[in-house]
Amino acid sequence: MYLAKDFIETSEGLVFAVVENDTEQGRVLCFLRYIGANGGWSKVNTERANKLLQESHPDYIYYSSVRDATLHAVFVDRVKVHHQPRIVLQKLIKIDAVDAVQEDCQQLLGLYQQQGINLEHVGVTGSLLIGAQKAQSDIDLVIYNRKTFMQIRSVTKNLIAADSVQALSISDWQDSYHRRSCEISLDDYIWHEQRKVNKALINGRKFDLGLLTVAAQSSIAYKKQGRVKFTAMVTGDEQSFDYPAVFQIDHPQIAEIVCYTATYVGQALTGEAIEAAGLLEQSAQGQQRLIVGSSREAKGEYIKVC
Repeated sequence: MYLAKDFIETSEGLVFAVVENDTEQGRVLCFLRYIGANGGWSKVNTERANKLLQESHPDYIYYSSVRDATLHAVFVDRVKVHHQPRIVLQKLIKIDAVDAVQEDCQQLLGLYQQQGINLEHVGVTGSLLIGAQKAQSDIDLVIYNRKTFMQIRSVTKNLIAADSVQALSISDWQDSYHRRSCEISLDDYIWHEQRKVNKALINGRKFDLGLLTVAAQSSIAYKKQGRVKFTAMVTGDEQSFDYPAVFQIDHPQIAEIVCYTATYVGQALTGEAIEAAGLLEQSAQGQQRLIVGSSREAKGEYIKVC
């Protein structure tokens, strides 16, 4: 089974990050992240990825009627290598590290093991998943069990208090903010992020914690209705750290916010009033939801506590 946060590699030397669990019409929904270069991997940004596929591999561009969106997608039989985070993590903890990134990751995983975290529920994604890490690379961990994810956040908070890992400095948050191209202010960004406890530093290297639960995919098709902005009360935050994150809200027409960008995962708690902006979607049955993160940059889209 293909899961979000997996990577897939094709015979042309293209590596895509999977963005949806399972497949659609025999295709893995994904986004081009790396291309083969000089015997290794070179990361590509959104603009270059789209241009490369449009010019050289248009068969990897697909319109999803379920999501009413044009995405990158690869037929299952075109997948040469399926890079799976849990399998790679289990290999990583057993080998001799070849660089500082692997060393820091092994140290971090050792700290979690010492605190009773079951690493069978944890994987490593991002550059480490395909061995494309560089000296300044972050560590991206994905947790496949909600209970374990909450435990690992609690352990991280304790590790910060014990100075075994460190909280991000204001400078670190500023760097993160500028990389994210956020639609909220720097002060708002830092306030929201500091309380999530899903990022910290080990030996000065940032690591991120993400939750991915495997649930049955909805077959309901939605059509985009245009951009909207509104305020509402959050009535349910159980899935607020999931991918995609889901916030149940008290609103006259819109039942929930579905967030595909990590910037606003875990952004609000039950009982908090929020302001949200994004793309309104409606099903044939009249169900409405707000999408935040309709593109990688999520221009004009955000969630923030009022």
